[in-house]
Amino acid sequence: MEFLYEYGLFLAKAVTLVAAVVAIIVAAAAANRAGKSGKGELKVHNLTDKFEQYEDKLCHHLLSDEQLKARDKAHKAEQKAKAKESKGKEREGRLFLIDFKAGIDAAQVAQLREEITAVLTVAEARDEVLVRVESGGGMVHAYGLAASQLDRIRQAKIPLTIAVDKVAASGGYMMACVGDKILSAPFAIVGSIGVIAQLPNFNKVLKKHDIEFEQHTAGDFKRTLTMFGENNEAGRDKFREELEETHLLFKEFVQRYRPELDLDKVATGEHWFGLQALELGLVDAIQTSDDYLMAQDKEILQLQYEEKKNLAKRFGRAAETALERGSLKLAELARRPL
Repeated sequence: MEFLYEYGLFLAKAVTLVAAVVAIIVAAAAANRAGKSGKGELKVHNLTDKFEQYEDKLCHHLLSDEQLKARDKAHKAEQKAKAKESKGKEREGRLFLIDFKAGIDAAQVAQLREEITAVLTVAEARDEVLVRVESGGGMVHAYGLAASQLDRIRQAKIPLTIAVDKVAASGGYMMACVGDKILSAPFAIVGSIGVIAQLPNFNKVLKKHDIEFEQHTAGDFKRTLTMFGENNEAGRDKFREELEETHLLFKEFVQRYRPELDLDKVATGEHWFGLQALELGLVDAIQTSDDYLMAQDKEILQLQYEEKKNLAKRFGRAAETALERGSLKLAELARRPL
């Protein structure tokens, strides 16, 4: 009887814990579906003001009181002259700064879409958009969409400059080539107009352990290569053919925006440093984004779209934590003697 009592107590605890975890998961899923339409927030930072604040702070440390008074007087006179000169004239252009830093899945394309949409609501031909791209490339469809977002700026006839401070390779260069002008730091990695695909095959391991794997498809090439089945030459040939087709599309895309490029020379899958890329015509100038921004007379506005951390995401993280703790608790209960 004591054994049955202990066993019943253990079972009750386990069932209660599992039920609680399932309830949390269901509630999190429902909250996630409800929270998908949650809005984000567009943040705008005036970098022109930021640079002026830097200058003021340093001048207050470096100049004497007399020099500061003279500087302030000259600055006021300059501002007054500018205001008088610009009276009745059209406003000067602005520069909108957007940062794009992403990995293989180009997940930031969602934010890029919102930032570009925001720019296009107010930007005019006298304005300019500077996008700092940092990416080593990734999925074709994801970076194709990111490049298409940049093309929206060009279609709107707004000057688009791309700055590569660190790396814009493969999908990153697919984005960069859309720009009217491409800037590169001297040792930034540029290029790699190529396509790569690789996957392991565990078929021999499965056979060694007498594990059967079945895969059924309709269509000769619904699946070319597989990780667990036995691959054949026909599948390999089709896989290579698809890679070549993707590479051809990539080259045609680059050629559309940079027709002067010698694709036979640069579309080999290699990458180059900025200085070499300039000689090959992959970029237009050697300059960091910081130097480019500091040389501007335009007002510089940095845009950053951030998704709000809604209840669904917070609840989802809580559910994950509860699952981990629940698993540990079940393991602990299972180890207890009955």
